[in-house]
Amino acid sequence: MKHVETVAELRAEVAATRMAGLPVRFVPTMGALHEAHAALVRAARADGGFVVVSIYVNPAQFGPTEDFARYPRTPDADSALAMAAGADLLWSARDDEMYPAGESTRLRTGALGDILCGAFRPGHFDGVATVVAKLLAATGADTLYLGEKDFQQTIIVRRMISDLLLPVQLVVVPTVRDTDGLALSSRNRYLSADERPVALAIPHALDAAAAAADAGHDTRDALTALRAVLDAESRLHVQYAEIRDSATLAVRERLAPGARAFVAAHVGTTRLIDNRLLRP
Repeated sequence: MKHVETVAELRAEVAATRMAGLPVRFVPTMGALHEAHAALVRAARADGGFVVVSIYVNPAQFGPTEDFARYPRTPDADSALAMAAGADLLWSARDDEMYPAGESTRLRTGALGDILCGAFRPGHFDGVATVVAKLLAATGADTLYLGEKDFQQTIIVRRMISDLLLPVQLVVVPTVRDTDGLALSSRNRYLSADERPVALAIPHALDAAAAAADAGHDTRDALTALRAVLDAESRLHVQYAEIRDSATLAVRERLAPGARAFVAAHVGTTRLIDNRLLRP
């Protein structure tokens, strides 16, 4: 695996790949890599071609009181994991190239970016869309791989790709969970030993909503089951617990195909998100 930092170096490697007739598979990350990132890289590897992994902690998607400064940065471990998972190239993007002096162009994600996580993190998805567009422009990727855990992000990026007429295919890789059911996240490392059991209320609540849906109940019953488990854990501070459509993120009045449960909550100072499809 080769490691580059500048866009010029990246593009030189991609140009050589194009000359060899290989497609470019791209996995964008903010580092602090774990098994869920490895699953993205392995999915890209399985599709063949040249696999590029980027590491960039994007300041534009963090609010002024969020955890940008303390976001985990583990470059050596990241490099080892990316290589073991099958990456061909690791790109550690630089601030001076991603946001050069005087830069003034940002994307706006509209209504999709104002709901769910966007309601609690104003401007977050504008920052996500902006940096993903920059990363795609730099890599010239044919295929982009994102994780299902950040489901709203996948919907917004898919819309951005369509709106900007980008020649990129988006592949969404299923959520990877730890043995106790907690969705893998770089922020899980913030959880103390006492906080970890509290966080498990989130996947347990999603399980309860899925069980209600499997039993043939309506949206109200599934939502009641979802919120009951969350409310039972007093140390969990819930931001939202909703059932929405997987394609449009519109609120679901009935459990039609595509209905999906979404949760965001704080465990201490750690914000976690998760979701689960209720009706395929």
